[in-house]
Amino acid sequence: MEAAPFTSPSSTSKTPSISSSSSLISLSKISYRNHSPLKFKSRRNLSVRASNDDSVVTLLDYGAGNVRSVRNAIRHLGFQIKDVQTPKDILNARRLIFPGVGAFAPAMDVLNDNGMGEALCSYIQNDRPFLGICLGLQLLFESSDENGPVGGLGMIPGVVGRFDSSHGFRVPHIGWNALQITKDSEILDDIGNRHVYFVHSYRAMPSNENKEWISSTCNYGDEFIASVRRGNVHAVQFHPEKSGDVGLSVLRRFLLPKSSLTGKRTEGKASKLAKRVIACLDVRANDEGDLVVTKGDQYDVREHAEQSKVRNLGKPVELAGQYYNDGADEVLRRASENVFVPLTVGGGIRDFTDLNGRYYSSLEVASEYFRPGADKISVGSDAVHAAEEYLKTKVKTGKSSIEQISRVYGNQAVVVSIDPRRVYLNDPSDVEFKSIKLTTPGPNGEEYAWYQCTINGGREGRPIGAYELAKAVEELGAGEILLNCIDCDGQGKGFDIDLVKMISDAVSIPVIASSGAGVSEHFSDVFSKTNASAALAAGIFHRKEVPVQSVKEHLLKEGIEVRI
Repeated sequence: MEAAPFTSPSSTSKTPSISSSSSLISLSKISYRNHSPLKFKSRRNLSVRASNDDSVVTLLDYGAGNVRSVRNAIRHLGFQIKDVQTPKDILNARRLIFPGVGAFAPAMDVLNDNGMGEALCSYIQNDRPFLGICLGLQLLFESSDENGPVGGLGMIPGVVGRFDSSHGFRVPHIGWNALQITKDSEILDDIGNRHVYFVHSYRAMPSNENKEWISSTCNYGDEFIASVRRGNVHAVQFHPEKSGDVGLSVLRRFLLPKSSLTGKRTEGKASKLAKRVIACLDVRANDEGDLVVTKGDQYDVREHAEQSKVRNLGKPVELAGQYYNDGADEVLRRASENVFVPLTVGGGIRDFTDLNGRYYSSLEVASEYFRPGADKISVGSDAVHAAEEYLKTKVKTGKSSIEQISRVYGNQAVVVSIDPRRVYLNDPSDVEFKSIKLTTPGPNGEEYAWYQCTINGGREGRPIGAYELAKAVEELGAGEILLNCIDCDGQGKGFDIDLVKMISDAVSIPVIASSGAGVSEHFSDVFSKTNASAALAAGIFHRKEVPVQSVKEHLLKEGIEVRI
């Protein structure tokens, strides 16, 4: 699935603190040092003077990943944003939000190199209103094992470690999960047993030393810390800006702590990690040059008519907003300002040189998607080439798009899109690639098939199987797999269960099943018969043949937990 082409820097958001291009340079040059936690004893006295403007929120954006979503949410709630440009801006903030995105070591390098880490610790010590999000929570701890050990800010006792995948739990932890609230937190008052959105590979664990900080936990293999609170200082491991209306309530309660915000809260039934239902927007330019949402049949996006025009199923922004209102758990397209669920963008994520001879690394290309609002990047053809090279040499060079992006933004930010097609076999020994026995025989009675990976929108087959590709990209640092199937695409006869089961059993990262959904039963089928973490559809949602909400209602009746 290809999204809109690479956008130039002029089309991205402008941040007063650091431009997207300069932030990339600062991050790509980071050396992963073994930091020691910041010590209060050695800190000089720093004065804290709060701003008097109640409508302003100070945002600590250190220059990596998607903070546009947080900006959108803050503005949606009626507040203005002041970006941190100097440590003094932190000290003078009336309320401060730190939407940490990316990997632990690069973030600590930036905070330490410009003095903002010291200012941040002084601000928190003075019990000023603070909200850390995701990495913004993890950095408060003493250290992290991510690319480490790496010292943190040392505010909370404990080490941030990687999830244990040895017991069958997928890492990263991606999706909608439930909280167990352990003490009054104020900002969590409206959650009411409803799901919130997580995306992370590392977590902090409860202990006797940090229990006074903990306001909620979450269960994913083990009980990990989902949020902390001490006085006016809050931090959450989940993403409120991506948790729909529930998440907006968390931000609202932080920004308006003394207001009577809601009446009786709505209670949900969230108890564990939910299966995700994802809406995919394939955005392309039509023959008139307008961006439209289209849908292919076995990757052919043109109408089967004499003029053969690109199918036009609607405008991207309008459909994205519709899916947010309908309850879709993710929308795959370029960023939209009114969508408060995760956005994943794919298409053109690779190194390239433009017509003026300017070279762009895949990391630079990815940054131009993250800054406007993408939460995750989907890599397609470039991942196939990287996997082929890795399987040939068994050497991780660090230069592939997967390795570059995951090193700076974390592997949870990298999705690999696999586009295979069936190659039928009578004997599995006929090929060197992993083959499987089919549930339904092939057109000539073949009992086996292997799945050949393709590139360039399915137009070119490569000498690598889907199984081999999935295993390789996981080792290179991918955090999730979007598993398509050319044979099933647009057919409406159901997902390729054989393929989804083979891949989801082979890897320990989440797998999104794609291609072939036609009715609600196809979603329960893939969830009950495979280890898929999510299922995606496009055409049936765009054409309103099967509403997202109908799929979720069906899954609930089948006993499959989903976000309501």
